[in-house]
Amino acid sequence: MESIVITEFMDTDAVNALSEHFNVIYDKTLVNHQDKLLELVADCGAIIVRNKTQVRGSLLEAAGNLRVVGRLGVGLDNIDMEECRRRNISVIPATGANNISVAEYVMAGLLMLARGCYLNGAEVAAGGWPRERMVGGEICGKTLGLLGFGGIARDVARRAAACGMKVIAHDPFVPDDAPVWKEYGVPPVALDAMLAEADAISLHVPLNDRTRNLFNAERIAAMKPGAFLINTARGGIVDETALAEALRSGGLGGAMLDVFAAEPLPGGTALAGAPNCLLTPHIAGVTHESNRRVSAMIAEKVSAALKGEPA
Repeated sequence: MESIVITEFMDTDAVNALSEHFNVIYDKTLVNHQDKLLELVADCGAIIVRNKTQVRGSLLEAAGNLRVVGRLGVGLDNIDMEECRRRNISVIPATGANNISVAEYVMAGLLMLARGCYLNGAEVAAGGWPRERMVGGEICGKTLGLLGFGGIARDVARRAAACGMKVIAHDPFVPDDAPVWKEYGVPPVALDAMLAEADAISLHVPLNDRTRNLFNAERIAAMKPGAFLINTARGGIVDETALAEALRSGGLGGAMLDVFAAEPLPGGTALAGAPNCLLTPHIAGVTHESNRRVSAMIAEKVSAALKGEPA
């Protein structure tokens, strides 16, 4: 019976479904035990990972029989795609399965940053009543800029428009005459124009040589004064030190980051104590519901691929 190694957390129902047809080795802590992982992948036909497991180098060398990589998510920067292609290994992401959770996370961030009052509950519980200081703003009537206009960004656009926002986007890989722009009522704009116009910017691009440190000090300074920045894409796209400085100087109105250049985020970075800055541990795309959808999709597609069926 062919083996599947699962290195990070996966929905139990999906694991059980795979176990009916394959020898499943499931240990959600396996990603933290490299020696054991390298031993277990030696004979496996498939490996299922999230974003922490590095499918490259020694792992690919050890996995001599590997034919399929299932990714419980959509980002592929932890997978050596070129080497997988060279080795004829199929890489299967859970495209679309966590769109809703990320889109709702972005909208929650926009609302929290705009109102600016949700982190002060302890003061109210202690008897404080800072009504005037805690009065914030609205997102209705404001402009949201989307960097990247793939599936998740489009779901954000639909929700933002429903809240009365104007939505603009920049995506050099979607032609200006593509029907999708009219379908969503979102005009394509140049990056510089988006920086100058948007009251909030949400990032939806992969991390690669083109996007690394794309939001550096210069681009952050070019954003509209008081604007918000939300990053649910990948750490490394934003210069975290430059962002923290912009928040402390008041150049930016706030930020919400779910991803970081180093994960877990080390203690004592420039972001520690930065004002109006919401930080979460790479969970924008992970809800109870999305975990079930992502896991079920990957279980089905990995199973099909190992059986030689269309995945």
